[in-house]
Amino acid sequence: MRALREGNAVTIYVDAMYARFGRMKMSHMITDGDDDELHAMADAIGVARKWYQGDHYDVCMSKRRLAVARGALEIGPHELGAWLRNRRKDGRAHRG
Repeated sequence: MRALREGNAVTIYVDAMYARFGRMKMSHMITDGDDDELHAMADAIGVARKWYQGDHYDVCMSKRRLAVARGALEIGPHELGAWLRNRRKDGRAHRG
């Protein structure tokens, strides 16, 4: 989903980590914009707010496919890890 914010494209990303959460395989979804765009994508694909982790969403494989169908870009788990570290270092991520 590419949202427009003051004329700039905002991109949603999903990684290919495929972590296990019980029996479910999960990926992560993050944005290069503010969290409003991230929440909008989560709402659009039916992801509950309880999966929001302060700077990303945990999404199951079916929701990941829906996000990609809506324009989310796929990135590797190492790219996402670096992205999250940078957001946290810059103070853009919050917990709680």
